[in-house]
Amino acid sequence: MRYLREEGLREDDPARRLAAPRRRRPLPRVLTSAEIEALLAAPDPSTPRGSRDRAMLEVLYATGLRVSELVSLTTDRIDLRRGIARVVGKGGAERVVPLGRHALRVVREYLERDRPRLAPRGEVAFPGRAGRALTRQAFWVNLRKLAARAGVPTRRISPHVVRHSFATHLVENGADLRTVQVLLGHADISTTEIYTHVARERLRQLYDSHHPRA
Repeated sequence: MRYLREEGLREDDPARRLAAPRRRRPLPRVLTSAEIEALLAAPDPSTPRGSRDRAMLEVLYATGLRVSELVSLTTDRIDLRRGIARVVGKGGAERVVPLGRHALRVVREYLERDRPRLAPRGEVAFPGRAGRALTRQAFWVNLRKLAARAGVPTRRISPHVVRHSFATHLVENGADLRTVQVLLGHADISTTEIYTHVARERLRQLYDSHHPRA
């Protein structure tokens, strides 16, 4: 109608007070708990690199870190005694995240036994070649290989999908949004609210697929 009015084909615009339809925000992709467990079990911890990859995956799922935060983590920011990690996020903002007992056990084993074999010097927690930090791209490639080994479709996997899974699983198990917001390092809670929609959608799908009268 606006076009017709601008072209002089009509004098009025009867649609001027109508709100334009809003495009629905797509829900983030999330792995199931079974897929996460398979992914965490995919690395071979008998090798230094496999031990590193397992520790990175455990930390990623236990904390919901961004991939940039994960690969830049240094050993001095991991407190094994308190079971926490101090993370530098967007804009240089620092936050403290709990590692959880499973991730803490794996990280402790990796740091004490295998990391010295990868990089005797330096402070990078998860070094790649020559003791330098892994790039985000290198970790993504590793993640896809491990997903294929775990039987998780590689088209559905990325570091951010693991982050989404962390947040969604917390919400599904009763965590409040403020807590999830702090753990993720979101400046605005409106960004975190998407995970309530993901949890509701997953619940609806579960009901539709399992209830005999759905």
